Amino acid sequence: MNIINPATGDIITTISADTESSINEKLIQLKKGQKAWAQVPLSDRIAALESFAAFLQQHIEACAEILSMEVGKPLQQARNEVNGACARIAWLTANASKYLSEEWMVTEGATKEKIVYEPLGVVCNISAWNYPYLVGTNVFVSALLAGNAVLYKPSELATLSGMQIQKYLYEAGVPEDAFQIAVGDKHVGELLLDADLDGYFFTGSYKTGKYIYERVATKMKPCGLELGGKDPLYVSDDITDIKAVAAGTADGAFYNNGQSCCSVERIYVHEAVYDAYVAAFVKEVQSYKIGDPEAADTYIGALTRKDQPAFLAAQVADAIAKGATVLCGGKPIERKGYYFEPTVITNVTHGMDLMREESFGPIIGIMKVGSDEEAIRLMNDTQYGLTAAVYCNDEERALHIQAALNAGTVYWNCCDRVSASLPWSGRKNSGFGSTLSHAGLRVFTQPKSYHLRG
Repeated sequence: MNIINPATGDIITTISADTESSINEKLIQLKKGQKAWAQVPLSDRIAALESFAAFLQQHIEACAEILSMEVGKPLQQARNEVNGACARIAWLTANASKYLSEEWMVTEGATKEKIVYEPLGVVCNISAWNYPYLVGTNVFVSALLAGNAVLYKPSELATLSGMQIQKYLYEAGVPEDAFQIAVGDKHVGELLLDADLDGYFFTGSYKTGKYIYERVATKMKPCGLELGGKDPLYVSDDITDIKAVAAGTADGAFYNNGQSCCSVERIYVHEAVYDAYVAAFVKEVQSYKIGDPEAADTYIGALTRKDQPAFLAAQVADAIAKGATVLCGGKPIERKGYYFEPTVITNVTHGMDLMREESFGPIIGIMKVGSDEEAIRLMNDTQYGLTAAVYCNDEERALHIQAALNAGTVYWNCCDRVSASLPWSGRKNSGFGSTLSHAGLRVFTQPKSYHLRG
C-alpha cells in the first residue's frame, strides 16, 4: 500500500496491508489478552495511558512531522492536534476512576444495590484521517481505560500516524495483546466488519457510517457512529466587534482546511450587519497563507484526498449556476499536490449543494437573514445535527436560539471546538452514541446490576 504525500503527490513509503489471515491472528491475540488486561487494576491502566500522553509530548515533533507529511496538515496545526489529544487524555485519565469504578446505589436496608461497569470485550475502532490523534483518542483511550482490548484501524490516509500511536502505547505499558492495528484500505475494513468483535466505533462520513451500521446490525453488538455535519453558524445584529467575530468564525470554517467534522460549513448573518461582516470575513480569508505544510507561516495546506479539489469545484459550479456569487477563491490551485483556493460564496440558497451537502474543504457559503426565527429555521433545515453556533452579545437571547437548534453541541460566541468534559455526539445523519465525558467512558462498558441481600 502506497502512502502518498498530498502536498506533492509523491510516494512517502510503501507498507504491507493486513490480510484475512493476519487479521484473524490479531483478533485471536486480542481475545486471549483482553481478560488479562481487564484484570489489571484500573489505577495501572490509568498510569499506562498517562505514560502514553507523556510519550506523545516527548516525541511531539516526530508525531507532528509524520502527521503533516501524510495528511497535508500545516505543521503547527499538527502540533496543536497532538497537544489537544494529550489534553483529552489528561481529562479521561483524571476522571476514569470516578466513572468506571463500581457504584453503590443503595447501602441501607435488607437489599443493597450496586452497579459494576464491565468492559465490552474486544472492540473495533475504525478511525478517521483528518484528526487521527484526536478522534482516535476519543475511542481507544476510553476503551482501554474501561478494560477492553482494541483492534484499531487507522485510515489508510493516516496509517503512519496510527503506527506511531501503537508504538507509544506499547512503550507506555499497554500490552500487545490489548491493542493491535489493522493496516489497509476499505478491503481490510470489510474483514473487520465480518470479524467476531464485541463493538464497533466508527468516525467518518455518513455514507460509510450507514453502511457499517447496516453490516453489523445483525450481530446485536454496540455500534457508535461519529459522522459528518453541515454545521451552521448565526451572526446576530447586536454584535459590536465585527472584525473579531469575522476572524473567529473564518477560523472556524477554514482551520485544518475545513476538514473537520465540526467545521463551520454554512453561515447566516443578520441583514443589519451582513455587509460589514462579509467584507471583514473576506479580508480575513484573503490574508491566509497557502503553501507547504511544513512552512511555519502556512495556514492552508494541502487537502488530504486527491479527489477533493474536483468535488469542491463541482459544488462551486453548482452554486454559480443557481445564482451564487464567488467573492474569493473558487477553484483548484495549479501546483503539485491537492490544493484548493480558500473560497467565500454569497447569494446562496438551500437549493445549492454547497448549503446542503458536507463540503469538507476550504469553502463557505454566507446567507443573509432578517431575524433570529429565520436563522433558526434555516439552521435546522438539514439532515445533519452535529454542532451549531450563535454569535450575539445577549446570553439570554443566545440560550433561546440554542434551545431551538437540533444539534448535539451548541456554541455561544465560539465554534469548532471539542471539550473532553462534554459528550461528543451527533443527531440525525451526524450519527449517534457519545464519546468523551462520563458518557464516552461508560459507552465502552456494559453495566451489571447487583442486588445483594445478606
